Amino acid sequence: MQINETMNAAFNDQITMELQAAHNYLAMGAWLESAGFSGMAAWMHAQSAEETEHALKFYQFVLDRDGRVMLGALNAPNSEFEGVVAVFEASLAQERDVSAAINNLYALAMEEKDFASLPLLDWFVTEQIEEEATFSQILDDLALAGGSAQPMLFLDRELGSRGAGGE
Repeated sequence: MQINETMNAAFNDQITMELQAAHNYLAMGAWLESAGFSGMAAWMHAQSAEETEHALKFYQFVLDRDGRVMLGALNAPNSEFEGVVAVFEASLAQERDVSAAINNLYALAMEEKDFASLPLLDWFVTEQIEEEATFSQILDDLALAGGSAQPMLFLDRELGSRGAGGE
């Protein structure tokens, strides 16, 4: 079932958005590493890889529907942050933007009567609930840590376990 031009363009925009998120998370990881939070940096690197996987899901979906993938330009990511909390606040804001874009894609698919897109978009709606909840929980944990060394070290190690198979 061939994708129409409107949906193809919207999916291409989403692919670029997902790749931009991956790019941003790499920059955040670099900042965290330079600030001495190697576990959080590893967590961000895993997050970057996950966003790339998301882009590739959309990419393959467009190709499977005889569409054309056209990648957009990426912006230079922010590479300076005022602290760990600022990194995760920026991450949550980014995930909220992605959620809004997914919701807009869903609405467009309904408007275009592109029912073939709905199962993929259902998966992403659920995924974005998880993403936002994860970042919100990390921010809650950071607030509880209050910048104190021992809780921050614990959080850094806990987040770093994601690279060892933890999520």
